[in-house]
Amino acid sequence: MTLWRLPATEIARMVRTRAVSAREVAQDALARLDAVNGRISAVVEHRPDDVLAQAAAIDAALAQGENPGPLAGVPVTIKINADQAGFATTNGVTLQRDLIAKDDSPVVANLRRAGAVLLGRTNAPAFSLRWFTDNRLHGRTSNPRDPALTPGGSSGGAAAAVASGIGALAHGTDIAGSVRYPAYACGVHGLRPSLGRVPAWNASSPERGIGPQLMAVSGPIARTIADLGLGLHAMAAGDPRDPWWVPAPLAGPDVPRRAALCLRPGGLAIVPEVEAALRDAARRLEAAGWAVAEIADTPPIREAAELQLRLWLGDGFSALAGAAEREGDPGALALMRAFRPRAEALAPDAIPAALTRRATLVRAWQIFLAHTPVLLVPVSATLPFADGRDLQGDAALAAVWEAQLLQSGLPLIGMPALTVATGLCGTAPVGVQVVAARFREDLCLLAGAAIEAGGVPPAPIDPA
Repeated sequence: MTLWRLPATEIARMVRTRAVSAREVAQDALARLDAVNGRISAVVEHRPDDVLAQAAAIDAALAQGENPGPLAGVPVTIKINADQAGFATTNGVTLQRDLIAKDDSPVVANLRRAGAVLLGRTNAPAFSLRWFTDNRLHGRTSNPRDPALTPGGSSGGAAAAVASGIGALAHGTDIAGSVRYPAYACGVHGLRPSLGRVPAWNASSPERGIGPQLMAVSGPIARTIADLGLGLHAMAAGDPRDPWWVPAPLAGPDVPRRAALCLRPGGLAIVPEVEAALRDAARRLEAAGWAVAEIADTPPIREAAELQLRLWLGDGFSALAGAAEREGDPGALALMRAFRPRAEALAPDAIPAALTRRATLVRAWQIFLAHTPVLLVPVSATLPFADGRDLQGDAALAAVWEAQLLQSGLPLIGMPALTVATGLCGTAPVGVQVVAARFREDLCLLAGAAIEAGGVPPAPIDPA
């Protein structure tokens, strides 16, 4: 049996019932990693002996009649920007190659307590800054469906690993699409939870600025919607180290199965393939009993993206730009050069003004989603970018940022958002994005399951 092909829900069931051992699952996962990772460089560090030791501990717990947790024996990868005890939290930069974590971050600790077997560390761009995954320390990650395409970023290694069968579930982080876009680019699913849902903190690093605190979250990437739900359940356990964590229930009250379809939020110009995927997803929802109404626009999303950018530029930009200069990473430097004039032009009160206006936008979105439980919108304006597209000049970089309007705007609002892979256009994956009210990840997953039932790209796959 090729256990690496199975979803996390099935692996956990088989391990709990002792149909297979956690060690057998781990051995199979390591063999799959060895077989394909050399072609995509999704995992940049792993320790087979440690992986097998984790699996042995789960088997021992089962032998003693203990419950190992909901992720019993499931191989899970961890992104290189999260603390995992004994590993460097490199965040894709040579400057942090020796930044060894002494403790697990809350989300990693939660996965471990849930019975996951931590399989390896997945790649990200330098400083986790780009929608492309390449850096001077670990090299380039390839999209397993088409190496000419980006695997997305910044959780590009995580999505490429899941799509290739390296682990059933992956940890990712999302401050401007870093879970949702890699899932889209690699043809799998990715969930950005609400602010406060999944605890996060890196003891190895300084406290983050207010912008990242409000917008950066950890979330799961998987091949099935059910696996996303299982991963969220494990990741969302409370931890006193995160002051933003909220003890909200994972499921809310029943609501009417009503969704809004917005093809061009904020006036975003989308390609025909993206429009076709959205209309197809709407039909899938209707077939599952949802009432879907097309709307002309959403509450402010373009302004939300602008405020997100101001919070990034106005809080810590100089320090990040200096680190990028020392690192010398081309992608990071291109971003710093492009946005430096805007950072230097910000008014002294830019941060408090942005935070004040944020409250107005969040209120508008909350009122909208109170009446419209689910919103269906593009993930990106285009099919996945050619790899390195953002390094092809100022116009190309500007086009990339425009296409990612929903990726950068939605984090400011703090609502959950889900990427659902729906098909392929040649070798390029395509999918849709589902948004719901704060702490209603259950509605994202409910609608996502209905869309998934209409067909998804084949996964896992052998890398192209």
